[in-house]
Amino acid sequence: MWLKRLSILAVLLACGVVALGAYTRLKDAGLGCPDWPGCYGHLVVPQSSEAINNANAAYPERPLESHKAWPEMIHRYFASTLGLVIFSILFMCIRARKRDPDIPIRIPAVLAILVVFQGLLGMWTVTLGLFPTIVMAHLLGGFTTLCLLFLLAVQLHAPADAAPTAAPAPSRAALRFGIIGMAVLAFQIALGGWTAANYAATVCSELPICQSGWQQHVNLEDAFQFWGHGVEDYEFATHLAADAKITIHVAHRIGAIITTLYLGSLFIWLLTRSGTTPLVRKAALAALSLLALQVALGISNVVLDLPLLVAVAHNGVAAILMMSLMFLNLSLYRSRGIKP
Repeated sequence: MWLKRLSILAVLLACGVVALGAYTRLKDAGLGCPDWPGCYGHLVVPQSSEAINNANAAYPERPLESHKAWPEMIHRYFASTLGLVIFSILFMCIRARKRDPDIPIRIPAVLAILVVFQGLLGMWTVTLGLFPTIVMAHLLGGFTTLCLLFLLAVQLHAPADAAPTAAPAPSRAALRFGIIGMAVLAFQIALGGWTAANYAATVCSELPICQSGWQQHVNLEDAFQFWGHGVEDYEFATHLAADAKITIHVAHRIGAIITTLYLGSLFIWLLTRSGTTPLVRKAALAALSLLALQVALGISNVVLDLPLLVAVAHNGVAAILMMSLMFLNLSLYRSRGIKP
């Protein structure tokens, strides 16, 4: 019972960590604390005049800005708490498995390894001056952690004696298309992370692709150079020319169109085809609604010039959409008569 409750808490906490990570990045607060794991040598943001003066003396190149340091530290507090919860889940699964061999152990073990690697990526994000490849990897690691926690929670809450229902043969094709959809969405999320990491979210101010003449600014070589820039500080991506940023943003826009068309077609097909089980139909409807919301948020980001809360919501809904797609695929998997 406690293991199930803790798995739900972990999913909610991971959602908070993902949202806080997006808020910190979009607030330009990724280097709000120039050291790690503390902040200017403290476990909390320096507040007294003496502590602030000492912090500024220790890091004269980056004087303390409390409005940036606090989001960074709050994100770290939440991430550290999530790490403790994940290790607690692993410990409880190991103990519970002695009584019930059906208790999952692989996912908690992978999560424990992943959260340690996430901590390292968080450290490198700061020590390497917001190096875009590390920033994007940290984002994808956060999404992966959330999705694995969601999968674990679903497994723990699924009735052990639930009998899978038979479904017509098209479920095999639907499952294949659903898995491809997860890969398409993951690639689009990566493009979004690369766009944010390179401060390219506002370089295209018109719909649907970019302002007129963008074709003359395509520079794939510089836009997708993942290593070897040779600079110490990547904040605001001053190492990239405008052409590279436009290319990154255009790639994200084109990816969004492809992802919307593919996932939208998949969800509508599942809703309209005969033989779809009620659970699959409900999952497809929920996923389609989330996709529509995500498109609306993306358009709002362009029309309203990237308002902070809308941009954070765009990041969060992407994570929820991925979880809904995972649940849809799990529903299709069970409908084929296979117990997950």
